[in-house]
Amino acid sequence: MSRRPRTLGELRASGYRPRSIREEIRANLKRKLAAGEPLFPGVLGYERTVIPGVVNALLAGHDFILLGLRGQAKTRILRQLTTLLDPEVPELAGSEIHDDPLAPVSTWGQRRVEEAGDDTPVDWLPAEARYNEKLATPDVSIADLLGDIDPIKAATRRLTYADPEVIHFGIVPRTNRGIFAINELPDLAPRIQVGLLNLLEERDLQIRGFPVRLALDILFAFSANPEDYTNRGSIITPLKDRIASQILTHYPVSAGLAARITAQEAWTERDVETVVIPDAVRLLVEEIAIAARESDLVDQSSGVSARVGIAAIELLVSNLERRALATGDRPVHPRVCDLQLVAPAITGKIEMVYEGEQQGAEVVAKKLTGQAIAKLFRERFPEPGKERASEEASEERAAGPYAPLLAWFAEGNGVDVSDEMPFAEYEAALGKVPGLYDLEPVARAETREERAFWAELALEGLHQALKLARQDLDSTVSYKEMLKFQLLRPARKGRGRGDIN
Repeated sequence: MSRRPRTLGELRASGYRPRSIREEIRANLKRKLAAGEPLFPGVLGYERTVIPGVVNALLAGHDFILLGLRGQAKTRILRQLTTLLDPEVPELAGSEIHDDPLAPVSTWGQRRVEEAGDDTPVDWLPAEARYNEKLATPDVSIADLLGDIDPIKAATRRLTYADPEVIHFGIVPRTNRGIFAINELPDLAPRIQVGLLNLLEERDLQIRGFPVRLALDILFAFSANPEDYTNRGSIITPLKDRIASQILTHYPVSAGLAARITAQEAWTERDVETVVIPDAVRLLVEEIAIAARESDLVDQSSGVSARVGIAAIELLVSNLERRALATGDRPVHPRVCDLQLVAPAITGKIEMVYEGEQQGAEVVAKKLTGQAIAKLFRERFPEPGKERASEEASEERAAGPYAPLLAWFAEGNGVDVSDEMPFAEYEAALGKVPGLYDLEPVARAETREERAFWAELALEGLHQALKLARQDLDSTVSYKEMLKFQLLRPARKGRGRGDIN
């Protein structure tokens, strides 16, 4: 490998020619597209929606904004834009704004080249150093973004305030020849947004009224939540007009896709021999987040992040680890009653409307979990109460496949299960219910652990269908016959932890 040029003269002799950030990204993007290389690794579900929009904006040389709710991979896409940059580019050694040696824009850079000529030192700037990001907050100032006069620099170098070299550059000019991203753009105060107008249209910079203008070479990329979500501010109309492309992001379109994203992001591979998470359980966890996105109790303008599913599956794995250590079972499989332990992943990540706030976060989390279970129950099990008896049908046949177990509960029997039970005890508790293990898909399950899971899900599904009562007592879930429990239930206002759901 030949030695990289270290002086301006060597750089000229190498045949290097300056090109703008947009030309550079466009050339590298075209090469990747022609070669079929992945553009945004790890970003799933956007192949036919968001990614084509980003590609088209970059091919057009546009500044762009990603507009969408929380947890939609906006920041990940922005940070992966560095993969479209050259591995290294030359810069004037010591330049605060990464001046191109052959086309410096700062007063310092121009003076440096005039004084040293071909002996001017050259450094090489890696791609990752050419990306800067700023989280917009109400306290961000123009000086933070653009810069200000530095009186210490003026005093130590004996410069007058009329000399442009007294300027201390902000984060935007220090990103010259790179990509600058602003997250949560509406949170910038309107007067600060005004300071970006010239940068996006005229591509120049003015600080404190200095007559000098710097022709900066920057690709701007922004992210924002919809304006109807954040009450802290909005994007001013002139700035929106200058952002050439607006690209809408979205949540996964299916539970299967959401499960793939969660599997990619969640920390679950802790002890493969101890913890087993079947695909059906992964989908069930994602259905909780989907239920939240459809719930009237949740503020839909706020959104339900993909982090709900990620945090929930991590808590589920932790609960299985805890049970394995306490009971000695190896391996451990999920139970339906384990899902009550993932509530902390839900309650802190959803914003509720007034009715949801009145019910409380824990109650809403339980309802969302119940809705997800009910959906899976309807997909896998016969629907209770839909069978119709013919003249030849027996009374038991008329009641459907749930008749034996419902009759057993009607006799006053019950089932207690817990996430803390050893598996043998848990399996035995479910096994005493007549007809439970004959249901589909319980009977089709290949392992004892799977049969027990589907058996418990059948009980919970019948509870969601109002065929059985359920009572939560500490870590134990108790299933009983609905009518008798309602008759025995004490009449009182409010609901406690031990009340029937």
